[in-house]
Amino acid sequence: MQRRDFLAGALALPALARSLHPLGAPSLKLGYAAITWGGQDDVAVDEIASLGFRGIQLRTAAFERWGTRPEVLTELLASRRLSFVAFSSGALRLAPETFDDDLALHLRHARFVRACGGTFLQVVDERPRDRAPTGADHAAMARRLNALGARVADLGLTLAYHNHMGNLGQAPDEVEGVLARTDARHVRLLLDIAHWQAAGGDPVAAVRQHADRLAFLHLKDVVRSPSTTNGRAYRFVELGKGEVDVRGVLAEVARTGFDGWGIVELDAVTDPALTPKRCAQVSKDYLMSIGYPT
Repeated sequence: MQRRDFLAGALALPALARSLHPLGAPSLKLGYAAITWGGQDDVAVDEIASLGFRGIQLRTAAFERWGTRPEVLTELLASRRLSFVAFSSGALRLAPETFDDDLALHLRHARFVRACGGTFLQVVDERPRDRAPTGADHAAMARRLNALGARVADLGLTLAYHNHMGNLGQAPDEVEGVLARTDARHVRLLLDIAHWQAAGGDPVAAVRQHADRLAFLHLKDVVRSPSTTNGRAYRFVELGKGEVDVRGVLAEVARTGFDGWGIVELDAVTDPALTPKRCAQVSKDYLMSIGYPT
């Protein structure tokens, strides 16, 4: 091969890489949430690992099972080469008299996560039931998040605040109303792109706006479905099956340079004939089809 032919080939490689990976170099580490398995966490660990995901998010069922034996979970995850990315710890409530109990619960969970080598403690908040939220609610919740976040940081973890339908941090302006009052050192945003879309927001713009506050992302899809049996006007589906611009989100993530975790999540199987693993495979296949291997 002549030198000029070699150089021409070498110069063509970046273009070839871009054609194979239209989103650019994948920057997210991809994990999967165990919620779809309904508390069967040992099965979830095996099947998530078998699909090639690198991390996992667990819920309170894991604490109930391994809370006094964190070394067992640690060994299980290590044997499957899964990182313990995040733990869903529940809610922070608005009523002042509930905070001490909430703090104690979340710190118990945080100590468990630390013992298992985890990274993030995820919390949601509480929306008033009989009135519209106010700025005072946002300020009160921010104080609770700051207090919990500082204690969680003392344990070597990061508090991740989850935007969520039906909660105080539901619509984009409500999330901002809380987040803007929190200490960025101790409170980060878990951006759930499907909840953001369901609340009327643009997930791509959300990545751009909150890139410097991201803890990690929930990669999730949603469709408008007013006939759902649970009374919601939406339902969550596998990636690529809904209305979220997942490709655009991942492209914006790559553009910002965020290189943390993206946890694929699906609350429940989308059809009784499907298994949690099959639903996870659908999402994985979609990610691979747009150049984002697990």
